[in-house]
Amino acid sequence: MSPRISRFRPLGILLVLGLAACSRGPGAAARATSHDTGWGAYGGDPGGGRFSALRQIDTANVGRLALAWTYRTGDATHDDHSEGPGTSCGRCHTGASKFEATPILADGRLYLSTPLNRVIAVDPAAGHELWRFDPGLDLKVERSEGFVSRGVAFWKGPAGSGCASRIFFATVDARLFALDAARGTPCPGFGEAGTVHLDRGVGEVQVGQYGVTSPPAVLGDLVIVGSAIGDNRRVDMERGVVRAFDAVTGAQRWSFDPIPRDPRDPAYASWDTTAARITGGGNAWAPLSVDTALGLVFVPTGSAAPDFFGGLRPGDNRYTSSVVALEGRTGQVRWHFQVVHHDLWDFDVASQPVLVTVPRGGREVPAVAIATKLGHLFVLDRATGTPLFPVEERPVPASEVPGEVAAATQPFPVLPRPLFDGPLTRDSLWGLDDAERDACRAQFNRMRAGPIFTPPSLEGTVMYPGYAGGTTWGSLSWSPERHLLVTNLLRIPLYVKLEPRASASDGNQRGTPYTMSRGMLASPRGLPCNAPPWGSLVAIDLATGERRWQVALGQVPELAAAPGSEAWGSPNMGGSIVTAGGLVFIGAAMDDYLRAFDLETGRELWRGALPAGGQATPMTYAIDGRQYVVIAAGGHGSLGTTFGDHLVAFALPGR
Repeated sequence: MSPRISRFRPLGILLVLGLAACSRGPGAAARATSHDTGWGAYGGDPGGGRFSALRQIDTANVGRLALAWTYRTGDATHDDHSEGPGTSCGRCHTGASKFEATPILADGRLYLSTPLNRVIAVDPAAGHELWRFDPGLDLKVERSEGFVSRGVAFWKGPAGSGCASRIFFATVDARLFALDAARGTPCPGFGEAGTVHLDRGVGEVQVGQYGVTSPPAVLGDLVIVGSAIGDNRRVDMERGVVRAFDAVTGAQRWSFDPIPRDPRDPAYASWDTTAARITGGGNAWAPLSVDTALGLVFVPTGSAAPDFFGGLRPGDNRYTSSVVALEGRTGQVRWHFQVVHHDLWDFDVASQPVLVTVPRGGREVPAVAIATKLGHLFVLDRATGTPLFPVEERPVPASEVPGEVAAATQPFPVLPRPLFDGPLTRDSLWGLDDAERDACRAQFNRMRAGPIFTPPSLEGTVMYPGYAGGTTWGSLSWSPERHLLVTNLLRIPLYVKLEPRASASDGNQRGTPYTMSRGMLASPRGLPCNAPPWGSLVAIDLATGERRWQVALGQVPELAAAPGSEAWGSPNMGGSIVTAGGLVFIGAAMDDYLRAFDLETGRELWRGALPAGGQATPMTYAIDGRQYVVIAAGGHGSLGTTFGDHLVAFALPGR
């Protein structure tokens, strides 16, 4: 554990962590009109573009945005909820709570999920609750991912059928639900009384370590889910199987394991035979994307187990730490692209692949953009997986750990250029004063340091960027009109250290010769040892592959009085959206604001105060001719921001 002091508690928390339906008016009428413009999927559309064609709010009037309504879920914590919505609790283990949800608008209602996996329908014009469903989580179980749910999915079946409009969502205790979108009650013909149990057929499941945190994907009559698995416990962890279920019956239609178990699979040759049989993980915990025209599902996969020692899984370990394009009808692999070979750093693909187009020779080439924790951005042909900008395999440092053989080369994008500056060096370390900087140097000098892909070591290896990102589940937002991609970056140095195992049952990474420890490279004050900005917002022009602009994102509240701190940015979690009004909206930072930036220049145009941390991706919609921008403001246990249970809507006044 790295040092921290109480007056800088938010970053100290990040440092420590290392990074039944209850009907409320089921007959309430939907408010859909011919003038409504929605946000029908977690990423705005099935391809995750996070773009809205709305332009009522634009660069000229965004400064007049004002609070329209606030709704409180009652799920700020996971202790005693008997006091009802809006209550707080001093006894709660709030560090496990993460309000990361993005609502969707469908059938004239907003639908969202809370950290406790309750699903709620809200009137989008007034912020009134219409219904809620409680899956009945056991709140006493300690969960590897904490209590979190990023959202739900919507499916519309044949008119006149039972549960014709359905809300699909999956829980941290591995259950997939189909709910009647009108009433919030389970659809009786789906699975077992509206539920499919996902913890079957994935190996030995440890309680609290296997579930789902991202919304399902929907393609035709299929609902497709990945899984979130607690990292680094053992070699033979749960398997990261991706499965498709019939949207009407819940019957499984296909499954895909990112670790190939069948010798007939072309990727099987990249695995040791024993490793392919016993290795777990490789799971897709971030949101999936869908191309409805091509019938493809794009799956972002994680690293094989465990994250930081791969001596028992020699080879590249394909399809892990990759994006895999699956045939939606069968689950067969169309193509795959591996962003990290033989991952030893927890550099999984943590963000949703985003469907974009690249202008080439007077036409628009359909592509998929992949943002990584490393600050690498890969842009691939959507149908074939071929890079549309150059990618080079470059030599990287070897491992010095007995029993480990790191990959000799790793893929680097030539364009767009990596979004992180060069490796962290002793001379580039930072502190508020000489004592802070000297303390950082003392830690740094004890560790192995080098360029990215320097492997974990017995003395400890500095990781910059680290396993927390770069870009993670906030992913990218995409303006098809301007060919601009926008992403936010977390820029802090971390470390990981391997230690010889004292006994077979000792510590983590069981089944390997080593345990591991990790954390943030931080000063005694709890500040990152790298020079700020610690959070950035970046725009990339896909017409050229060049960076259009980069600005600091947010501010650390405890440092607001320090001269120059407005340019230091803030550690951040969440994502951005872009609109045809020429705006980028994002919360994510530690200072409890939703901000609007000029899409063309990156200039901040507006900020709206939030009642709690906005560690979620916003969304926007229009109803009855009025455009709203909505964000979940509930704080985040891993970032230590203000806790709450708020859904906040902004709009222009006077309409």
